[in-house]
Amino acid sequence: MAWVSSLSIARRWLAILLLALWPTMTVADLSAADYYVRDLPGLPNDSHPIKMHAGHIEVTPEHHGNLFFWHFQNKHIANRQRTVIWVNGGPGCSSEDGALMEVGPYRVKDKDTLALNNGSWNEFANLLFVDNPVGTGYSYVDTDSYIHELDTMADQFVQFLDKFFALFPEYDRDDIYIAGESYAGQHIPYIARKILDRNKAKPGNKWSLKGLLIGNGWISPIDQYDAYLKFALQKGLVKKDSDEAKQLQSLDQNCQKMLLANPGHVGYKECEDVLSTMLKLTSTDSGIDSCYNMYDVRLKDSYPSCGMNWPPDLKAMTSYLRRSEVTRALHVNGQRNTGWQECNGAVGAAFKAKTSKPARDLLPDLIKEVAVLLFSGAEDLICNHIGTEQMISNMEWNGGKGFEVTPGNWAPRRNWTFEGNVAGFWQEARNLTYVLFHGASHMVPVNFPRRSRDMLDRFMGVDISSIGGEPTDSRIDGEKGLETTVGGAANQTQQEAQKKIDKAKWAAYQRSGEVVLAIVIVAAGAWGFFIWRQRRKGAAYRALSGEDNTSRGSSRLPPFRRREGEGDLEAAAFDETRLDSLHVESPEAPDGNHYSVGDDSDEEEAEKGNGKKGDGSSAGRNGSSAGRNLITKP
Repeated sequence: MAWVSSLSIARRWLAILLLALWPTMTVADLSAADYYVRDLPGLPNDSHPIKMHAGHIEVTPEHHGNLFFWHFQNKHIANRQRTVIWVNGGPGCSSEDGALMEVGPYRVKDKDTLALNNGSWNEFANLLFVDNPVGTGYSYVDTDSYIHELDTMADQFVQFLDKFFALFPEYDRDDIYIAGESYAGQHIPYIARKILDRNKAKPGNKWSLKGLLIGNGWISPIDQYDAYLKFALQKGLVKKDSDEAKQLQSLDQNCQKMLLANPGHVGYKECEDVLSTMLKLTSTDSGIDSCYNMYDVRLKDSYPSCGMNWPPDLKAMTSYLRRSEVTRALHVNGQRNTGWQECNGAVGAAFKAKTSKPARDLLPDLIKEVAVLLFSGAEDLICNHIGTEQMISNMEWNGGKGFEVTPGNWAPRRNWTFEGNVAGFWQEARNLTYVLFHGASHMVPVNFPRRSRDMLDRFMGVDISSIGGEPTDSRIDGEKGLETTVGGAANQTQQEAQKKIDKAKWAAYQRSGEVVLAIVIVAAGAWGFFIWRQRRKGAAYRALSGEDNTSRGSSRLPPFRRREGEGDLEAAAFDETRLDSLHVESPEAPDGNHYSVGDDSDEEEAEKGNGKKGDGSSAGRNGSSAGRNLITKP
């Protein structure tokens, strides 16, 4: 019957409209609330709760690549809102090292218990730890899709940040600092370069990248490979003129030849042989203290681990992060969780960086735009301070070479004391700062968490004078500088900062509202077009039944909804459950066929001149149960 055909047309148009709009009407599968960490096991009972979010963000859907993050909100806000993004090295080593052994708010006491870290970096900054690259720690990807180059890593990291800030828009206007250690000395400059390039491409949505902090970083192979033997001789690990020293000198010469013959790479096997042979030559035959710990030469380890069993918290932390209650609390994907491990050897083996240039080549241009701080623990062998200092001395940036401020005059090494104890020294020139920590290892915050945070707060320019609190006694050449604190500050600017956060949220809502408005306009246009078509059909009905058709051809669209009893079935709101009580008789046309005027195929044929409109009468019946005029055409 005609009204049934017209109804099916209306429903078909509505379905098409909804399908067309559905991709734009849906939001991300997960919201910020889905990442909220509600019940992390083992939290200390006597501490104020810290707001945390954690989980996966997809970066390569085609390879199921997801980066895992763990975010901790700051305890206090000083003069500015800040976020520190932390990545560990490897490549392939998890940033949970940083979260639970170095700069995060908690340390693992045992597999069931967490303790407060009184030197956590979230005192005045939000902390964002990312297992980078894909396949590292809790991050995952198809095993045939581990990445190989630094550019790819940086591209995926920026994709991650785009999605992270979309989920948490209250942080996307923070001052951003990127920090990490070891092989992160390659990761961080590449990520920073991608962020700065992104800012130039999106001037209306810039991220405020303020600084980079790299601890015991692997940055410049040509300067740092040369420092293995120098450091060993200086520390007395190898005796000068000994057989071991002569053998290592021969390997070192071979390394230097390779660096000169084939420059511009991140790693060289011939140079790695210097370190591995050194550890073997200086080891004893057996026992738990058979070789030097390459991360802290004051310590010993079993051969061939030589430091891989260190720090001592690692065993308990591994057990803790493998607990099912912990992985559930952190929203780790259970289907892809194979058990947390500190370093994924498969990720490291795949990450050859054969075509990537060393991050040292990026630093001079980065320092023009972003402040950089390099820091070193004095007892580290693998990325030792001698190599970092050689790199700085040989590097040219911002119109000068090394820390030379004028010809023949170098920026002084300024003595640093912390709470009355000698901590190390600071040296800085032309937007680059270098800090040496006396008595510290490859992982400086493991040894000196509060000193490391004092370094961070100085670098970020934290000023607590406006919020009170007891400042730590930290002096450089006897001068205290800006007051920073190690805890206990009453935050009197929280309300002001919250206003900024709320403003950012409303800006995000406004952007979302603009998208919704566009969707509504498209929907209105599509629906209006549908109504216009149906009104044309209604006009044809009225023409056949002798009704006035003066409104045909009017450019004004009919209203979306009509009052009960007005208009035709297709244009009105209609309750399909009432159809069962309707009974409509369709008179037959003179030729014995019956059909409905307004059917799509009929209208198309009429427009082509192939169809013929009959002279049959129309019967208008008032379907009383539906309250609509149902018109059929024989």
